Amino acid sequence: MSRRNGRGVLSLVSVGPGLPEFILPRAAEALRASEVIVGYELYLKWIQPWICGKEIHSPPLTQERERARLAIEAARLGRRVALVSSGDIGVYAMATLAFEEMREEDTFEVAVIPGVTAANACASLLGAPLSHDFATLSLSDLMCPWEWIEQRARHIGAADLACVLYNVQSRTRSDGVYRVLAILQEHKSPDTLCGVVRNAYRPGGSASVHRLGELPALTFDMLTTIVIGNRFTRRRREWIYTPRGYHDWSEGAAPASPVPSRAIWVFSGTRDGNELARRLAAEGHPVVVSTASGYGAEVARLSCPGAAVCSGRQGMERRRQALESGAARLILDATHPHATQISGQLIELARRLDIPYLRFERPSLLDPRNAIVCDDAADAARRAIGCGRRIFLATGSKDLETFVRTPGAERCEWFVRLTPDPQRLSRAIALGIPRERILAMQGPFPAELNRALWRSQRIDCVVTKDSGDTGGYGEKQTAAGELGIPLLVIRRPHVDYPLQVAGVEEAVRAAADLLSARTAPAVEGLS
Repeated sequence: MSRRNGRGVLSLVSVGPGLPEFILPRAAEALRASEVIVGYELYLKWIQPWICGKEIHSPPLTQERERARLAIEAARLGRRVALVSSGDIGVYAMATLAFEEMREEDTFEVAVIPGVTAANACASLLGAPLSHDFATLSLSDLMCPWEWIEQRARHIGAADLACVLYNVQSRTRSDGVYRVLAILQEHKSPDTLCGVVRNAYRPGGSASVHRLGELPALTFDMLTTIVIGNRFTRRRREWIYTPRGYHDWSEGAAPASPVPSRAIWVFSGTRDGNELARRLAAEGHPVVVSTASGYGAEVARLSCPGAAVCSGRQGMERRRQALESGAARLILDATHPHATQISGQLIELARRLDIPYLRFERPSLLDPRNAIVCDDAADAARRAIGCGRRIFLATGSKDLETFVRTPGAERCEWFVRLTPDPQRLSRAIALGIPRERILAMQGPFPAELNRALWRSQRIDCVVTKDSGDTGGYGEKQTAAGELGIPLLVIRRPHVDYPLQVAGVEEAVRAAADLLSARTAPAVEGLS
């Protein structure tokens, strides 16, 4: 690329994922023609054949704006400059910084030279998952408020777009990816095909195919890119692909379980929720029990004869469609006291669809005199690390990462008790919990079992949630007291439930009252 009229030249050069064969001829020409090369040191290693003997500037990774300024200043002095970036320099990269640093009065020439993006490179290692509409989303909140990232994730999920997640996970930003995955699962089926690619086309790279519901059990880093399909994405051999055209828009949708019309929908997964469903079905009401996991569905089928059962984290939109198409008469929320996300969704769906909502909230047994009360999982993790070294977690799988990633956690030995669900067990193993410290058991458990278990494992601290009597809280408190070890309890999050009851009998009566109120004929006023 030659200079005209003695003006400087600024080439914004994309060098792809790292292999020389992915560097386009136009990029190679710009590098050869440049006097000054500016870029991150790692990228410069990939382009050595084209930059030997040139003036090199390589400010470190966090000084992107300084790199742009160096390149601009050299171009203003009439020099031929190449500002280098991996992938495509115009996608989450250096080109925009260069344009921000330019002035209207600058006269140097500018050329933007495209390249192979991370999205393209990673998709090619998986097959053809981006063959129809797709979006990209960076999970770094350094340049964008986190609430915007979550909002965009919701729109991507609601549109069922295939998507590529950039900047997935760092040491200081470990939980954001799991929040985004949870948002996407509000709209996408957990069976949606996805790919996880690390170091695409670089030494030590890897690519693997997963279901969306499996991703929360994995750990990632800043060298990882996640590709998430849509409901049409298919698998062929070891590859995944998304069809170019969707000739039947119903194709690919998860088949709905046959459910009765005008039923009471009991959102359960707990023992008392199943008891409520059983009682209502025995009284002749059509009942649907909805659980988050396949294991929960198995338990519900055994516990709730006469009720239809459906399972899976189907997302808010799918749930709306099921409630609306089935003409649901009542939403009975009997989910776990700490499952506030699903409760919030159910309250919103009840409002949108004009369906009565009833919350069954088991009574709390929390007594601050017999426990150390914690505000949330992060608070409990910090306190537990200060209390003991052999810590028993009876908190479920959702918050495991919070405990094992908290500073100081590496000094502790973590023991966890989980329901025997494959996804939950895989998540614990992926987080580094040794298999011999994982207990796959269905509770609740008597105090005698807790006491014997904790004594044999030399547990010196127990963490649980304020789960009430049905969740075995009293038995844990008794066993910890008898052994003289601290019991840390995560308090329940506050939710403003529109209508709440505390007992099974009260819930059955309240459900009948709500249904009667909906079916009672209108009474004309006297004139």
